[in-house]
Amino acid sequence: MVFKRLLGSLGVGGPTVDTVLDLGPALPGGALSGQVHLKGGNADFDIDLITLELVARVEAEHEDGENEGGVVFERFTVGGGFRLGEGEYRSVPFRISLPWESPVTELHGQPLGIVLGVRTELAVAGAKDKGDLDPLAIGPLPAQEAILEALGQLGFAFRSADLELGHIGGTGQQLPFYQEIELTPAPPYAHRLNELEVTFLAHPGGLEVVLEADKRGGMFTAGHDALTRFTVPHGAAEDWNTLVDGWIRQLVERRASYGAHASYGHGDPYADHGHDAHHSHDDHHGTHHRSGPGMGTAVAAGAAGLAVGVVGGIVAAEVVDEVGDFFDDGDEDEDEGED
Repeated sequence: MVFKRLLGSLGVGGPTVDTVLDLGPALPGGALSGQVHLKGGNADFDIDLITLELVARVEAEHEDGENEGGVVFERFTVGGGFRLGEGEYRSVPFRISLPWESPVTELHGQPLGIVLGVRTELAVAGAKDKGDLDPLAIGPLPAQEAILEALGQLGFAFRSADLELGHIGGTGQQLPFYQEIELTPAPPYAHRLNELEVTFLAHPGGLEVVLEADKRGGMFTAGHDALTRFTVPHGAAEDWNTLVDGWIRQLVERRASYGAHASYGHGDPYADHGHDAHHSHDDHHGTHHRSGPGMGTAVAAGAAGLAVGVVGGIVAAEVVDEVGDFFDDGDEDEDEGED
């Protein structure tokens, strides 16, 4: 175990902490379990609370461009109310439920470039100190994986994924950000689309799927984006290829004469009728695509669906390094702010 010092007021001589997550990726809406290992300092300390924060690297748009920063999207109290003796070792097990809208960070064991972490905070003797940070891996729900598999079999290929600060209007979105999985178009749609963006908004009753088509412009027409939303139940046994292909056809063909009053999702048995889905950063929507550290990840279509291939075998290492760099930078900022 690697015990890490806590930041802030306790400093040298205070308790140290090492949070270890159980092996394997978690699932949206599923359980995340592990242990918080504590080692006492050079005196006895009263541990009031042990809190875990879920932190995401999120992109935010503004008039001057884009910024990235850490967003805490959930907090859990997993222990506390005991005295940690001088030099004492103690482990506190935990099991928490992840938000249903938690982003997917990997597919078929390969990272997508989404950076999530678990930060440990101790409340000790009236002071709150942040310490341990661990990368968090989340895999797709069965319906999410089935939809991505279908897209791969239809010829779409992975380009990048990121997290965007803001809300998608007309949806049941709960988190302050949403995930965009950006795909290059399948050959039959290459002359109609620049890219397809997929957003999953899971909830206990099913899955909202928001599709955005970045449409190509012609010689005398400007390009534009079109969005539509569909819902599917969890564990639905569907002909996913046919279903998803129908979604794409509706998104593209029925928007040949796209206008401001286009009806979204109309005519599909899984569509949410009566709701227009649109991105909203205080009702802002524009071009805001940026690749994460998984830029070199290629998703190829094949008999098995989406097969993630890592260019040069370095993407996983890049993601791990970026987790460390991103969160370490944030910790340094906190340190500087407390000096």
